[in-house]
Amino acid sequence: MSLTPGTPDHPTRSGAMTPGSIATQLSKLDLPAPSNLKLTMPDSAKSPTTGAGASASGAGPVSSGPLSSTSNVFSPISTATDDTGDISGPEPEALTAARRKARSESVSEQLSATLAEMKLPQPERIFGPDEGESAAAKEHPTGKQGVSADDWEKVKLEDEVPEAVKQPGRMTHSRHTSRADAAIPKTPTIKEDPEPSTSSGQNQGTAKEQIVTPFDVEGGVDADGKEIGIDYDKLTKRFGASVISQELLDRFERVTGQKPHPLLRRGTFYSHREFNLILDRYEKGQPFYLYTGRGPSSDSMHMGHLIPFMFTAYLQRVFNVPLVIQLTDDEKYLLERDIKKQAEIMKKIKGKKPIDLLRHYKRLGQENLKDIIACGFIPEKTFIFSDLSHVGGAFYENIVLMAKTITQSQSRNVFGFSESDNVGMFHFAAVQATPSFCNSFPQIFGTRDDIPALIPCAIDQDPYFLLTRDAADRLGYKKPALLHSKFLPALQGPGTKMSASKENTAIFMTDEPKKIAKKMKSAFSGGGATQEDHKLNGGNPDVDIAYQYLSFFEEDDSKMERLANEYRAGTLSTSEMKQACIEKLQEVVAEFQKNRAAVTEEHLKYYQDATRKIDPRPKPKEDAAPATTAV
Repeated sequence: MSLTPGTPDHPTRSGAMTPGSIATQLSKLDLPAPSNLKLTMPDSAKSPTTGAGASASGAGPVSSGPLSSTSNVFSPISTATDDTGDISGPEPEALTAARRKARSESVSEQLSATLAEMKLPQPERIFGPDEGESAAAKEHPTGKQGVSADDWEKVKLEDEVPEAVKQPGRMTHSRHTSRADAAIPKTPTIKEDPEPSTSSGQNQGTAKEQIVTPFDVEGGVDADGKEIGIDYDKLTKRFGASVISQELLDRFERVTGQKPHPLLRRGTFYSHREFNLILDRYEKGQPFYLYTGRGPSSDSMHMGHLIPFMFTAYLQRVFNVPLVIQLTDDEKYLLERDIKKQAEIMKKIKGKKPIDLLRHYKRLGQENLKDIIACGFIPEKTFIFSDLSHVGGAFYENIVLMAKTITQSQSRNVFGFSESDNVGMFHFAAVQATPSFCNSFPQIFGTRDDIPALIPCAIDQDPYFLLTRDAADRLGYKKPALLHSKFLPALQGPGTKMSASKENTAIFMTDEPKKIAKKMKSAFSGGGATQEDHKLNGGNPDVDIAYQYLSFFEEDDSKMERLANEYRAGTLSTSEMKQACIEKLQEVVAEFQKNRAAVTEEHLKYYQDATRKIDPRPKPKEDAAPATTAV
């Protein structure tokens, strides 16, 4: 059976006339012209919204701009309306679609023609170091030469390329992105300029600059592919901090009457921002307070976490001032980028919803709180709080004030955030900054806003407080002062950092004596490759992990000097250096575990009681108790 319709002038097999044949017959009749049809006719000389230019049915205005078209093969009336003026019935969908397509193509052609007439500047091509002799470079009107390798490294296009072009596989606009998004490597907080290399040949490409951000810490790699430690002098200059001088240490001892802590006098805490002004206030009997924090990432803290807390406890005993400690359980949830790691945690805790993961970090914070209390702070002068439990009232007022001073551009530049990062990451800087302002704690300082904080922290946290200090001027608050520490290196070597997620990189405060000994015996050594080589050429204590760890906890300076001299001379073996370290670490961890076991639920409630009044007045130094360095 044929489905072919009849021709316009002939009927179908069934005898029915087609629309075309009907139109032919009607055209032969002498019929009067139709009237009162109220058809929309284009009139460019009139207003598009009045008179004949307006639709009789109340349709929107007809465009008469340079990109509009009033004639089209599919529409004898107007390209700005779907009305063809046909009174025979609804228009076929295929005809409507074809007319719309033709209209779109017409607009596109006019737009292209308009852009072609515009004399827009063309981007200049930059030829790389290996393209200077290429045919394209020689054909260039100006005879372009390839740029040098150093200049080529400085050409950064990341900020100019759309996210979809850089990573076409990532749908950054999708609400489900986070489910499949891989961990995003972030750029350094302060971008490092490449150092000129003295090596030549194929090894030049293996060099890598150090990365130090609040989220990532990696040592550099030299031109020979050898890992090198963090260059702290270079880092301090880039962050704009000041190195702690011997003159400042002498003044500290003179003003406080206390010998500087080993972490201070041996350079672990090595740079500062306005620590001298804090000493001025202490001399004059003016109030200030201490502020530090902890982002809970594991059930137990390791020795790298212990360093700032034991040092802060020492400072509190020296100055006898209030201390606030922030548990950033919200930060750990917001800033965790490793989707695989999150999935493993969810499986471990048998979580089914995001709130289960958030409560997991809150629980870790309470476990870490016991570790913190074990460091020996002055109870009646210490307030510890969880962000998830405490944020509100006067504290939240300052979060809002701080948040308005930080732009999205600043967050991108300082922290390396991108469009695919959640808004909580951008906002968290305001939360971490807020404890720097004394009126965030009315139970301690009332409504006063002129009392500065002193913040001991690792150097990677400094970017948060660069923003804070900048905002303090705009808010009329006191700028916080800071003391920056170096990183406690991982067991694997000086270019690494202890990680709570990597068991074999760290000494945990829950480790038993045998486990501490086992880990230290496998730690990176600065000794010779063989016993004969070590006796002949000696070792390097500056990169030896055992010696580094001893320097953090050993009070006796003469002992440290003797160990270093004998190690360099080769008369002290690597195993003997490690044994000395093992004994000290076992002593420190045992004391810590004893203190932690004594922490009760009542202690947790006491330290976190936001209604408890704390006296902010500093005691005269003659009334202060002697500070100790023990945990």
